[in-house]
Amino acid sequence: MSLSLTKVLILAGADAVNPCALAVLVLVLVALLTAQKKKSAVIKGGLMFTLAVLIFYFLYGLIIIGVFKGATLVSSNIASYLYKGLAILAMLLGALNIKDFFFYKPGGVMTEMPMFLRPKLKKVIKGITSPTGAFFIGIFVTLFLLPCTIGPYIVVSGILSSLELLKTIPWLALYNIIFVLPMLAITFLIYIGYSSIEKVGGWKEHNIKWLHLIAGSVLFIIGILMLLGII
Repeated sequence: MSLSLTKVLILAGADAVNPCALAVLVLVLVALLTAQKKKSAVIKGGLMFTLAVLIFYFLYGLIIIGVFKGATLVSSNIASYLYKGLAILAMLLGALNIKDFFFYKPGGVMTEMPMFLRPKLKKVIKGITSPTGAFFIGIFVTLFLLPCTIGPYIVVSGILSSLELLKTIPWLALYNIIFVLPMLAITFLIYIGYSSIEKVGGWKEHNIKWLHLIAGSVLFIIGILMLLGII
């Protein structure tokens, strides 16, 4: 399969602007401020939550790559079909996100967290009272985030599965660092007083359609270029 730095960076960037992860971070920071009433809780809790997401998404990536490697062992010819399948998946995910720009409905299939999971997630997050709690909640909520963030990750994991397992580690690390950059940015902007949790949450809600359009357009174009063999 064709692997390039540009492809990994673009897929990670499309995943990073996913509204799901940003929404969960806002809920975590609200819970910490409510519990501790101290601004220092924002930086500590935000960093601990982001670290948990970074670690466990990395582990999920290794698992997904292992699944793809197992599939290619079944047949030596499956790699080319797998690459085309990943291209089609990227186009499908892109189309679904673009659809959300024109016909937005919360909880879109494969683009946002399902509505039935949201009350459960909010209940769990409200229990956060410390930065350490934010870390453990971060571990737990990664499972809730998977339905709406897993798409680009599956595509890049499928591409990385053509490498030896040890060689996939730097690529996975790079992908996941890019994925959590918006979380880090939001945490620091709120901590230094440049913005507030309310403003960040309001900005996300106001621009959610545009976030879907950006991510969707990138994924759809990537899928087409992969299918045509250009990248």
